[in-house]
Amino acid sequence: MEIAASEACLGLLSGPGIWYPTLKSYPCLGMVKYAPSSKWLKDSRVKSISRVGGGGGVRRLDCLSCKCLRDDRNVRTTSSGLDGASRETEKSSVGSTNGSFSSSVDQVLSGDTLASAIAKSETVSRVKTDSIEDEAWELLKESIVNYCGNPVGTIAANEPNSSNLLNYDQVFIRDFIPSGIAFLLKGDYDIVRNFILHTLQLQSWEKTMDCHSPGQGLMPASFKVRTVALDGDDSATEDILDPDFGEAAIGRVAPVDSGLWWIILLRAYGKVSGDLSVQERIDVQTGIKMILKLCLADGFDMFPTLLVTDGSCMIDRRMGIHGHPLEIQSLFYSALLCAREMLASDDGSADLIRALNSRLLALSFHIREYYWVDMKKLNEIYRYKTEEYSFDAVNKFNIYPDQIPPWLVEWMPDKGGYLIGNLQPAHMDFRFFSLGNLWAIVSSLATSDQSHAILDLVESKWADLVADMPFKICYPALENQEWRIVTGGDPKNTPWSYHNGGSWPTLLWQLTVACIKMDRPEIAERAVKIAEKRLSKDKWPEYYDTKGARFIGKQSRLFQTWSIAGYLVAKLLLAKPKTAKILINEEDSDIVNAFSGLLTASPRRKRPRKGGKQTYIV
Repeated sequence: MEIAASEACLGLLSGPGIWYPTLKSYPCLGMVKYAPSSKWLKDSRVKSISRVGGGGGVRRLDCLSCKCLRDDRNVRTTSSGLDGASRETEKSSVGSTNGSFSSSVDQVLSGDTLASAIAKSETVSRVKTDSIEDEAWELLKESIVNYCGNPVGTIAANEPNSSNLLNYDQVFIRDFIPSGIAFLLKGDYDIVRNFILHTLQLQSWEKTMDCHSPGQGLMPASFKVRTVALDGDDSATEDILDPDFGEAAIGRVAPVDSGLWWIILLRAYGKVSGDLSVQERIDVQTGIKMILKLCLADGFDMFPTLLVTDGSCMIDRRMGIHGHPLEIQSLFYSALLCAREMLASDDGSADLIRALNSRLLALSFHIREYYWVDMKKLNEIYRYKTEEYSFDAVNKFNIYPDQIPPWLVEWMPDKGGYLIGNLQPAHMDFRFFSLGNLWAIVSSLATSDQSHAILDLVESKWADLVADMPFKICYPALENQEWRIVTGGDPKNTPWSYHNGGSWPTLLWQLTVACIKMDRPEIAERAVKIAEKRLSKDKWPEYYDTKGARFIGKQSRLFQTWSIAGYLVAKLLLAKPKTAKILINEEDSDIVNAFSGLLTASPRRKRPRKGGKQTYIV
């Protein structure tokens, strides 16, 4: 009876056989179509057919040919390992009797069978993990978009049978970053190179909305490959890139983060591939300078942080982040450091590099000093005096202590801290924004102590920030009247959904890079294991809803590409932690020394005068 029960236990632990979706392929008749498949798309090329005399017309996108290949070595290895483990267990069972047939024999058999079941369960778990990765790679390959026969990016979501595509069939700059990193880590450099150069061409396009044109350095939010008929010949077609700089986006907001991510990816490409010729090209150097000049342009702002509108980054809907959101500042700092590495040292770059260095110092001091909160800082804010009119004020931004939200008093752990979401005159946004904090660690915008404290907080508040699916985009959610006022009653950003406290699997890769940088990869490993339990089964959703991430998001797209790519990058980096260096910015020694000097100087020193005599210009 006990042996039969154990065999039943084995069956439950081993579970059903691994399921692989079937491959679907469609002929491309003048346009690209996408279909989910379970086989590795080893090659995906759009064939061009040239015109022959006056005969049939030209179709640049005539057919999509796929060659399928899947590596089953892991499955076979684990199967043989499983057999070996079973044989060893059987030997142990026989040897353990020692010629004695007492009532304890049943217990020994039961215990050995249970050990075998556990070993088999662990093996099956490894097989399932391998199959999840295989499936993810297959889906990522299927999301590839080709332009004139060459891969140029990945679409945002490849959900089959979806009738309402909106703009999820486009290649988004920010969405492609984890895809690009995954391809780089796998040695597929061409798609990233093509993406970098083609988006650079779009940068110079004329951008106009309501008779107004933004700065020249603006990168598009997304682009789409369209196949159109040639003028005067309906039988001939050509591919064109159709960019969106925000003039067609919901809310008509320009993407500030696109150019910053582009610079970060450009540096990563050079470090992985060793191909520095791309970043040394004149057009690429010009593109970097145009982005920097747009970001470093003089304005009315007194702060070194970038001033942006609501919805200009990953949180691309109204969520009360207008002003100086942390996410933009972390990416800005990282992009400045990356650009400084890649800029050619010539007379034309000297002034730009000086302005860049000056901004790096001011930005790092500003964020580290004024955005940081922990229990000690919170108590300091609680005791702030207000209405200080002087050059040596302690409460420089006139923050009212009553702004400290009740939830934060209970939520802040004794050990740990984080960078707040936003800082403006008389306003501190105390919400925890994940991407901004994680990338502050990666870029060294946060100090080493602050970086460890952020990860301490993540561990301490695991149930709030991770729960059933990593990772909360922000915490806590806006609720009730605050939600109505800040979001305007946005039906998509309801409490604990989408950008308002939703959980986004794509953030796994940023978490992993941050943890590897601080030599704490076990945090990321724990998060990845949680994600693996549901991602494939739930069909790779864009985001999850509810406070504990129990539900797939009510408007979440399935087979979301950056959810797939984020998981793959996390797995690749954890397998080879040293490769994370392509994304990490080490702390600059000059900034450290200058920052130390600023901190040791008296905070109440009087503003120095340049001369004893003042000059007035009338």
